[in-house]
Amino acid sequence: MGNNNREIITKVLSSAKKEVAKVIIGQEDVVDQALIVIFSGAHALIEGVPGVAKTLLVRTLAHIMRCDFDRIQFTPDLMPTDITGTHVFNLQKNQFSLVKGPVFTAFLLADEINRAPAKTQSALLQAMQERTVTIDRQTHELSSNFTVFATQNPIEYEGTYPLPEAQKDRFMLKITMDHPTPEAELALAQRMLGDDAPEATLLSGSVKQIITPEILAKLRRALTHMLIKPELIEYIVAIVRKTREHQSVLVGAGPRATQSLLLSSRTLAAIAGRDFVTPDDIKTMTLPVLEHRLILRPEFEIEGLTIGEVVADIQKEVAVPR
Repeated sequence: MGNNNREIITKVLSSAKKEVAKVIIGQEDVVDQALIVIFSGAHALIEGVPGVAKTLLVRTLAHIMRCDFDRIQFTPDLMPTDITGTHVFNLQKNQFSLVKGPVFTAFLLADEINRAPAKTQSALLQAMQERTVTIDRQTHELSSNFTVFATQNPIEYEGTYPLPEAQKDRFMLKITMDHPTPEAELALAQRMLGDDAPEATLLSGSVKQIITPEILAKLRRALTHMLIKPELIEYIVAIVRKTREHQSVLVGAGPRATQSLLLSSRTLAAIAGRDFVTPDDIKTMTLPVLEHRLILRPEFEIEGLTIGEVVADIQKEVAVPR
């Protein structure tokens, strides 16, 4: 990648983070991971308790990038056609007309995606993989910037349906949003008493729209010129393959995890202002890429072993390239 391209990418990403920070207090790692997903042309699963600004984060990102935004509240009675749309008979024209569903947008927030049964969740599979939707045997193109951010509540499982493995594998990262730090929560409380509350700030117009869909497409193409040495690619493959051999893992990660780790490490390097990937970039992205893809053996889960501990163990076992 040329110095000019690197500087442009770094400047744009830095500006985007600065605009997000006007609305989202703290959560720097979460913002970085969300930008990684967007600039990699992928999708993300966001896990966090209610009230940590998951929806507000996605709305803010859509605003900054001048992209359409829509939201679906997943419920047990939600039908696939409520997502994709359907043909409705138009009496005036005497013909069927397509009523497009919320999937016809750029940034889609699938709120509490595990509230709906697998049949409804699967309505997103084609859209996420191919950026197309088939309705009544007719295939329709979606936005080239189509990105799904699906949310889950990590502590509430009553009345939920686990995501199928094929669905989870289509999310590049699992982004974990924790409660804000004491300092960030205090700053939020103080802002709520004034005119600069996060929601009001977003609606006020003070958050700049700094990226167009065209610029986003150019930046994605520029990222393909990031340098990643062959031994680092081998390192990524070794980490993913090790998940299939680890004694505590029932189902390891597949080839899509390899692709996700490669692409996300590349974008993280760009955020850091570099045009080359380092082993630390790969280590940083390993847990977000693998956490939602691994299934532990029941006997290890009962003992209290976590996926984070397994990933840390795998990283120790795989030699880092020098």
